Amino acid sequence: MIYFRAMLGVLVGRATATAAIVAAIFAVGATSASAADSPTSTAPVFAKLTLTVPDAFLVGHQLVTVPGRTVHVHGLVRPYVAGQWVLVKSSVNGKVFKTDHLRVRPAPGGRNGQFTESLSSPRAGRVTVRVGHTRNAALGALLELRSFTALDPDVSFGATGPFVQLIQQQLAALHFYIPQTGVYDEGTGLAIDAYHRLLHRGTSQALDGRTVSYLLDGSGKFPLRFPKNGRHAEGNLSLQLLALADGSNVVAIYPISSGKPSTPTILGNFRVYSKVPGYLPDGMYFSNFFISGYAIHGYNPAPDYPASHGCMRVPIVDAISIYNWLAVGNWVDTYY
Repeated sequence: MIYFRAMLGVLVGRATATAAIVAAIFAVGATSASAADSPTSTAPVFAKLTLTVPDAFLVGHQLVTVPGRTVHVHGLVRPYVAGQWVLVKSSVNGKVFKTDHLRVRPAPGGRNGQFTESLSSPRAGRVTVRVGHTRNAALGALLELRSFTALDPDVSFGATGPFVQLIQQQLAALHFYIPQTGVYDEGTGLAIDAYHRLLHRGTSQALDGRTVSYLLDGSGKFPLRFPKNGRHAEGNLSLQLLALADGSNVVAIYPISSGKPSTPTILGNFRVYSKVPGYLPDGMYFSNFFISGYAIHGYNPAPDYPASHGCMRVPIVDAISIYNWLAVGNWVDTYY
């Protein structure tokens, strides 16, 4: 009986020890599972950064602007991570001229982040904008750059290159008749002269900073008065400009020389009734007659002031394009 009790005590003791070991194992397992389910640190988000320059100009395949003109570099960070900043450095020809720290803010919809840097190059040259973000606990490292060219605007007759192409491109966008030759030629000078007239800035075929600024801003619009006349021509004698229009859409604008005070251009609404190609004996070139002897025609000279016998003279180089566009029956409207 004593032996039995002793053995019973041993067995009970062993069972108690085993139970304690099993409980300990379960406790460790539970602790490990808890640690796995609740990590103490999270890896940073790895995002993508893209940069665009929406108000620069594309000439050929080259992104361009001019010195002193404000442009905006727009950054998009995908996805958005709250509380982040970027460092923006802008340089021209390798020399830094502006440094900014910008907060990344949520874009519309909240999924992506965005920021915008405003800058203007102090001189002509290659402009490079570098944007970086140092890795932190929330967001990984970012580094991106965008380059464009600030063109030298100092040009004159005979010049070529991307700045002349930019000027011709902008004049055409405002509907001035100008062949895209890439050369500062007679056609370019005439279109610049017409642009100055539209802006009430006199008559000049030379470019200045103010004119360049207006052109790049897209300022100026020919004020059509007869948009219901379909395919037609309007001679604004106050501006000394002729506009070819298709309804309410201006197609091309030309400088003219209308009738001098002693032989003024007739006013009113008329229709082209006759067209004569080539030269007439009095020097009229590719003529579009709209009433009696009054016509739109090429002539040399076609000065930058009213000088004709009543017709609307245009420069010889512009005459054929007008002749080819106008048809018999089209309206011609003249007014001050």
